[in-house]
Amino acid sequence: MLKYVNSGIVFQEIPDEVTLSVNISNCPCRCPGCHSPYLWADTGTPLTDDVIDSFVKDYGNDITCIALMGGDAEPESINLIAHYIHQHYPQLKVAWYSGRTRIVSEINRIEFDYIKIGPYIRHLGGLKEKTTNQRLYKKMADNTFTDITARFWEK
Repeated sequence: MLKYVNSGIVFQEIPDEVTLSVNISNCPCRCPGCHSPYLWADTGTPLTDDVIDSFVKDYGNDITCIALMGGDAEPESINLIAHYIHQHYPQLKVAWYSGRTRIVSEINRIEFDYIKIGPYIRHLGGLKEKTTNQRLYKKMADNTFTDITARFWEK
């Protein structure tokens, strides 16, 4: 079962969105230089439909997107949460961050509006650095994904 450790509103994860970032624990990637090594442990509160409902009740009109940060250990569960959000809160977009180098086949891409992939590699930097290995993809009207990483490099 997916567990989350904390959440909060962020403005820099997804361009043009006010995003509720939900940090999921039990990360199997364990990137050297990770800024959140506390997410490596299997700890936290189960991320259930009721928790999503509570988030939406608390943040409702203040957010436009929910970003699931992690969950690489349970891609099927990530799909289920994303499906639940889209089904019950169609006004919200759903983003997912994977520390993997590619999107695993178990992920149902149709459930996501944004997908960010790539382990954090300190000397390459995060999305704001042109040298980054990480990529952010946005789903287009035809359900294909396009790389929008360069949006982070605009001044």
